Formats: sequence, C-alpha cells, structure tokens
Amino acid sequence: MLKRNAQHLGDVLSEFFNENPGLKTSVAEHRAVSAWRELLGEGVSHYTKNVYFKRNVLHVQLTSSVLRAELIMNKQNLIDKLNEHAEMEVVRDIVFR
Repeated sequence: MLKRNAQHLGDVLSEFFNENPGLKTSVAEHRAVSAWRELLGEGVSHYTKNVYFKRNVLHVQLTSSVLRAELIMNKQNLIDKLNEHAEMEVVRDIVFR
C-alpha cells in the first residue's frame, strides 16, 4: 500500500523540535555535556569528576588545581567550542570547581 502523506524522517524531527523549543534546548545541553569529554580528551576527563548544567551555566568539578587554572584561562574558547558542538548557544558561562 502506498502512503500519500509520506515525509522524510529528518523533516519530521526538525519540525517537531521547532515546535518544542524546550526539548531542543535540553538536547543541545546534553550534547554540550557529552562534548566536554569528547573535545578535551582522556587527559582532562581523567581529572573531571562531574559535569552538569544549571541555568545555562556548565558546572565542572575538577580534581586538579593546575588544570583548573589552565581551563579558566581558555574559558571563552571552550564556551565557543561547546556551543558549536551543541549546534546552539546554550553555554553562557563555565564554573570550574
């Protein structure tokens, strides 16, 4: 049987996310959190305890004060890369603890 209202799955998902901006933001936040380990690699991941979002701020708990100082100096670059990976501007700031 041939369906006349057939649409591409990508078009349907795009329309769904455009109608639900809160869900789109949540997916982008999840992408940014998962990108932390992907973009910074195993070395930084080894010293990272916890990464989570709260009110457009990415909170990162680190076990190395030297690494924390290095990341603070490169904070804006990290924000730009995470937002690029999330395909949406969701990271406004990063707090290192």
